[in-house]
Amino acid sequence: MFRRAISRWLATVAIAAIAAGASFPAIAGLFDDDEARIRIEKLRSDLGEQGKRLEAAIATTSRSQIELANQIEQIKADMAKVRGQIEVLTYELEATQKRQKDFYIDLDNRLRKIETAAADVKPTSAPGDVAPADPGAEMRDYETALTLFKSAKYKDALAAFLGFIKAYGNSSLLANAHYWAASAHFQLREYAKAAELFAKVSSAWPSDTKAPDALLGQANSQQEGGDVKGARKTLEQLVEKYPATSAAQTAKQQLKKK
Repeated sequence: MFRRAISRWLATVAIAAIAAGASFPAIAGLFDDDEARIRIEKLRSDLGEQGKRLEAAIATTSRSQIELANQIEQIKADMAKVRGQIEVLTYELEATQKRQKDFYIDLDNRLRKIETAAADVKPTSAPGDVAPADPGAEMRDYETALTLFKSAKYKDALAAFLGFIKAYGNSSLLANAHYWAASAHFQLREYAKAAELFAKVSSAWPSDTKAPDALLGQANSQQEGGDVKGARKTLEQLVEKYPATSAAQTAKQQLKKK
């Protein structure tokens, strides 16, 4: 529309110029030939300059439109990239929440079994014998440490889990205690110690349900501690040893980013 309007304007100006030339004989009496020619040439020159300025304006407008279109396309590409990143982060968050839920369900089941077994035990003692240890102390100590961790009291939780590990060396909850102690180290930004304890879970209890999560925790600790190569190696080990676990799926996502 803009170009058509300009074309009509140029045509109008051209017609006016032609008319001026056509009326030249009528005004010959007023001006001599040289003066008339000078004025006509000036009109033509002015018309040419105006045409050049108009063409320059059209070219500038076209370039602006092209630049605007390119900027719009770049913004669309950036938005698509951000949407992809949001989808990945959402998946990782959902996977983490599912692992935590599965852990607490598994923990509750273990607690019930231990409590049931402890209730069925009938201690026997003879006069003068030392009273047996409280069978529920182990579970209470573990629950206390776990409650501290859930309350974000990571320093106290770490001390409680390390005390549990020392006091109950034959406990069936040792793998979990090591895992949560390592997690407390991680929250306290003690990444080297966290990686060491996470590694112990996967090496000492490779068949435990916490082993895959421990390898993932180890990789995250190595990554945060600056050991990028070590983190990648641990993630690859996790995918190889426990390919069907949710921790392995998260590891695959992280490997794609490295």
